[in-house]
Amino acid sequence: MGLSTKIKNKKLTVASLFSGCGGLDLGFKNAGFEIIWANDFFPDAVETYKKNIGDHIILEDITKIKSLEIPDNFDILLGGFPCQGFSIANKKRSMEDERNFLYREMWRIIKDKKPKIFVAENVKGLLSMEGGAVIEMIISDFKKLGYNVDYKLVNSADYGVPQQRERVLIVGNRINKENKFPKPTHGIGKTSYVTTKETIGHLKNLWISNNPQKSNGKIIYNHIARVNVHDKFWGRKNNINQHDVCDYLKEWRNKAGISTKKIDEMFGYSYTAGHWFRKDNNSGSIPNPNDWKKLKEIFNFDSKFDKLVTELELKDIKFEQSLRINNWDSPSDTITATGPEIHPNKKRRMSVRECAMIQTFPDDFIFYGSLGNMYKQIGNAVPVLLAEKIAKEIKNILE
Repeated sequence: MGLSTKIKNKKLTVASLFSGCGGLDLGFKNAGFEIIWANDFFPDAVETYKKNIGDHIILEDITKIKSLEIPDNFDILLGGFPCQGFSIANKKRSMEDERNFLYREMWRIIKDKKPKIFVAENVKGLLSMEGGAVIEMIISDFKKLGYNVDYKLVNSADYGVPQQRERVLIVGNRINKENKFPKPTHGIGKTSYVTTKETIGHLKNLWISNNPQKSNGKIIYNHIARVNVHDKFWGRKNNINQHDVCDYLKEWRNKAGISTKKIDEMFGYSYTAGHWFRKDNNSGSIPNPNDWKKLKEIFNFDSKFDKLVTELELKDIKFEQSLRINNWDSPSDTITATGPEIHPNKKRRMSVRECAMIQTFPDDFIFYGSLGNMYKQIGNAVPVLLAEKIAKEIKNILE
């Protein structure tokens, strides 16, 4: 039996650093690899990983984990080392940013464990940082360990992911083989790009809620979103006093004998309905039109405020930052960790589930933590479909 046949019969094993919620790991798992060890120090991401992929992930700062504590003899090491210091979105990025040197932890594990292949992923800004000095430094350091190393800038949309997302892939092997990267399958002269509408269009009218919902016979999880765009786009046409609305809603809530907590449960929100019943200028709020209509069904109140609350008008965009609107008929812009784009309907942000679908996570992959932390997990992840295609090329190198 030759080496190639042995490898085909043996399940290839993977250890993973900076794993996050597991986009890269899940792609390798889908391609037939076995993930034997993973690590991250973001608690919510680790909880998400454990409940969806496996409990082999360790919650700890990698700088505090000794090499002896990590299993031996795995075939592949994965590492999407933190990119905040490298990112072109960070104008203060510098080689002095200690986060830029967390790749050294990956270097340490490669040196001590000697996997056959390693795969690292990072943002496009890595290539231009310090005039290219940073990427050359990283490649040189890995080559000193005896690895044949190559890197390539890829765009997820070219591989069937419904998202324009440029990232740098770094691949190294110590088995004297040519490094392989997946070949583009979508774009000009190939299969058409996958659009935002194809991916999430069926959710556009689904109620925003923390609770799982049924849609076309499927259960939809995590369809919760930020709605802080109304005053920028579809804003209220009429001036309205929040205190007056608050008193009005409290009066009808008392008549109905329903608690604020119960209202939260009925809407599938967490600590949201309470803001409708308080006059604090910093946190008191007026329900959006859809919530108002549902409250009217529950309380059966009159039409005193209906027009003032529900009549909207499209207002001019005054600030470009964080106000990008996603496009229906093309791949989404990059899903970021800092917050999602505005939904094409201009009434809310993209939901957690919509962002996850654009990142090609499966529908039954459930995220945990606060709303902001769920967005962060998804924005930091490698698209699962791209990861799977990378994994298949890695398998080709070994076979």
